[in-house]
Amino acid sequence: MPPFRFYDNRQKYLAFVSTCSEKSAVARRVGKELASLHPTPPAIRLFDAGMGDATILAKLMRQVHAQHPAVPLLAVAKEISLEDVRLGLEKMPDRFVEHPATVLVITNLNYAEAPRLMPRDVQAAAAFNWQEVRLTGTSSHDYAEQIESLGATLAYGWQTKPSAKTGNPVYVRPTVLVIYREDHKFMLDSVIPKPGRILDNYDLVLASQPWRARMSAQFKAQKVLAPLARSLAPGGKLVAIQSCGRDPALEIVQRLWPTEQPFEVDRHQLITALKAELGKDTRDFTIATQPDDKAVFRYEMHTLPSEIGDRVGTSTLFAAWNAAIYVAQIEDERVEQVVRSPAYLDATAEVLQKYGGLWFNDETFVVTRRRF
Repeated sequence: MPPFRFYDNRQKYLAFVSTCSEKSAVARRVGKELASLHPTPPAIRLFDAGMGDATILAKLMRQVHAQHPAVPLLAVAKEISLEDVRLGLEKMPDRFVEHPATVLVITNLNYAEAPRLMPRDVQAAAAFNWQEVRLTGTSSHDYAEQIESLGATLAYGWQTKPSAKTGNPVYVRPTVLVIYREDHKFMLDSVIPKPGRILDNYDLVLASQPWRARMSAQFKAQKVLAPLARSLAPGGKLVAIQSCGRDPALEIVQRLWPTEQPFEVDRHQLITALKAELGKDTRDFTIATQPDDKAVFRYEMHTLPSEIGDRVGTSTLFAAWNAAIYVAQIEDERVEQVVRSPAYLDATAEVLQKYGGLWFNDETFVVTRRRF
């Protein structure tokens, strides 16, 4: 049997995104860090370590414009999924209208490579697929038409194959897509990334749910957190966010699987592992360890008050069940076993009625590169 690839399940993901408010809650939380940034010329530099459908990235780009309307913006996003790249690009035409001094970069490189926009492997570097798109026109319609025409470019650049070790999708060819407005090319010359030139010094890095919950703290620190922390500019901030349970959604899961503990690696263990991975470089960073009342935030499943009463509507039940098993990352094989009985819907209804709805907890911590 091939290794389980949780994040490949598009139906669960899209249903979760459309029924729950996590994207908005994360954007609000990360947006708080924008006000304390002190970017230096030539631009504000953002890195999204898992763009998804770009809901969060688009919200952050709007917040950047609200606070720095005249400052150039370089937004770099990592994404391996062709479907998410397409969905994300659909949200971007209006960003180039409101904030014309924007350079958007999307790449399929891994976490150690993506912030630098440079493959580490010599053979991969030789096959580097670097695409530059200069948008013409003045309206979001003009830009949307040109972005929509990139279908063949995206299909070529975002081909994947399963990893021989993990089964997770990996890129066939390393790809970077750079998009900006043609009429701002001269002004943005020092902002636009160039092939062969290593990029770093980010003002803000977002790492929201970038891993499987059950992976070890050491794996998460080595493969994700440490490379991202090292890509920060002086004064730059890495905001890490993950699910932490202790909520009604986990209660639904534990009614079906009483011993299930999907969130055993908490933020404190991640911080300890990150410090160990950074070694002597830890002195270059401030890693904030906050109490739960500041580090934990919640988001909810969208429901109307009339949907939860003596009886819960079928669509609400299925949405809640999907959200609970999605966040807890329950494998399809185990789900198939329990849905043969109506007990899973009974458990979901009981929890919804107990709490008057469904909500989830995320936890966060911030890594700041010190100024010297």
